Amino acid sequence: MRISIDKDLCIGAGQCALTEPGVFTQDDDGFGALLAGREDGAGSPLVREAARACPVQAISVRES
Repeated sequence: MRISIDKDLCIGAGQCALTEPGVFTQDDDGFGALLAGREDGAGSPLVREAARACPVQAISVRES
């Protein structure tokens, strides 16, 4: 899978990082970011839940 975060939509709610801290984090400005090397979701079943938890749907998850 491939994960992307639309930085124009992200409001920094942090739900992604709370739901799956092994894949998502927040950058220095408080916006959602992917941990280095985790752009593929690292096989985590919580990635899709983190995308659903985003209040502005800024996270896209696509099958590779």
